[in-house]
Amino acid sequence: MLADLPPVLILNPKDNVGVVPANVDAGRMLVNGIAAAERIPRGHKVAIALIAENEPVRKYGQIIGYATRAIRPGEHVHLQNLAILDVALKHEFCVDNAPPVMVPEAERRTFEGYDRGNGRIGTRNYIGILSTVNCSATVSRYVAEHYARRFRETGHDNIDGVVALTYGGGCALNLKSEGGRILTRTFKGYARNPNFGGILMIGLGCETFQYGPLVEEAGLEEGKTFRTMMIQNQGGTRKTIEAACAMIDDMLPDVGRIRRTPQPLSGIKLALECGGSDGYSGISANPALGIASDLLVKEGATTVLSETPEIYGAEHLLTRRAARPEVAEKLLARIDWWRDYTAKNDAELNNNPSHGNKAGGLTTILEKSLGAVAKSGSMPLNAVYEYAEEVTEPGFVFMDTPGYDPAAVTGQIAGGCNLVAFTTGRGSVSGYKPAPCIKIATNTTMYEHIKEDMDINCGTIVDGTEAIEEAGRRIFEFVIETASGRKTASEAFDYGDNEFVPWQVGAIT
Repeated sequence: MLADLPPVLILNPKDNVGVVPANVDAGRMLVNGIAAAERIPRGHKVAIALIAENEPVRKYGQIIGYATRAIRPGEHVHLQNLAILDVALKHEFCVDNAPPVMVPEAERRTFEGYDRGNGRIGTRNYIGILSTVNCSATVSRYVAEHYARRFRETGHDNIDGVVALTYGGGCALNLKSEGGRILTRTFKGYARNPNFGGILMIGLGCETFQYGPLVEEAGLEEGKTFRTMMIQNQGGTRKTIEAACAMIDDMLPDVGRIRRTPQPLSGIKLALECGGSDGYSGISANPALGIASDLLVKEGATTVLSETPEIYGAEHLLTRRAARPEVAEKLLARIDWWRDYTAKNDAELNNNPSHGNKAGGLTTILEKSLGAVAKSGSMPLNAVYEYAEEVTEPGFVFMDTPGYDPAAVTGQIAGGCNLVAFTTGRGSVSGYKPAPCIKIATNTTMYEHIKEDMDINCGTIVDGTEAIEEAGRRIFEFVIETASGRKTASEAFDYGDNEFVPWQVGAIT
């Protein structure tokens, strides 16, 4: 099929670069009589016009950087001749805020979900062990492993598993600091995520991050399906493990009793995520996910974009879609926070594209961000949330998170997301318990190579066998099936225990 493809993809009439859908050898004709001047890897950019030194390089009709020297038509455009400079973006507010045409109530789709009450709908039914400090992580894992062995031997009707969510912090921090507030919000959000039917919090006892104030602030009450314990109060590790198992044994009948029932798609909160991006991400999987996001929003669902460093340089596209001026202003305030944060830490936002991103054809953060924003579709931006803040506004919203995927998704799940849609060009393989993670490949070569970890192939768009709209509709249907219980690839392998990564901001003393 690749032999039949056009030798270069031109994404916008304003562009002066194109993207090659397959490896191009020197001398091969590209477009309008232009021949490749060198070998260009698939997914990488090629000049389709003369680009003078310091002239803007355009992809998606937007500036992705500036030529560091003159670039002739047919030359490979990448790190050797393209760099980012300050771009003066025009931040217009709300000019593209067109109210969506919602699907009539009588025609809206449903999925099979777990009704937790108060409008909280789960797509899975886990019991979670939240280790509030690293010092209780080992005990938490021992308890979870006990139930993993037991469930493998005997099974348990209607419970997806017992998962221990552990991390490397919980002490030596100021809980009144920004980092402390983020940690508190994260644990509150996980304790209330509707994909958990039961929660057990385990602490050590002497740590800074005590679960008592957290439980009180979250409005949680101890009962059959919410319990807490301290290792030091129990008398050591073995006694704690025994007591914890007894508590979870008491939970099992109540957690297992709840059944899936038909629920409106407004019960879906979908995290929009990308990782291991490549030169095809903004062409195939990301815009297809954007179509799916639009379809979900029109059904009353919520979709949550994140990773502030990966919208940097493309935020002007989101401010145009802001539902209200204050939404756009809050987004720009978070961008300013990141500028200050990176400056204080001797970093820069353009350092974001990783080794794999660059190997896959992405050169600057502007290029990466323009492709990443495509996941958001075209709906109005209804709200901007801080990290791990509870998402209450329906429709398309944004959450401020780092660009590191596990930390970003941790914030989204803490905000209430019960599903994750994750596009990848290089082959990210993580799971994110308790939320099922749908892996969406940007290109067919990677999809076939790592097929056992992927759920959907959007390389069909690059191959020319499917339109973006068709692929978006496939993702939309897959989201509904997954929300109703269809296992994703990562779930089939039981992955997702280790991706709980709360964002750590500030000093640890």
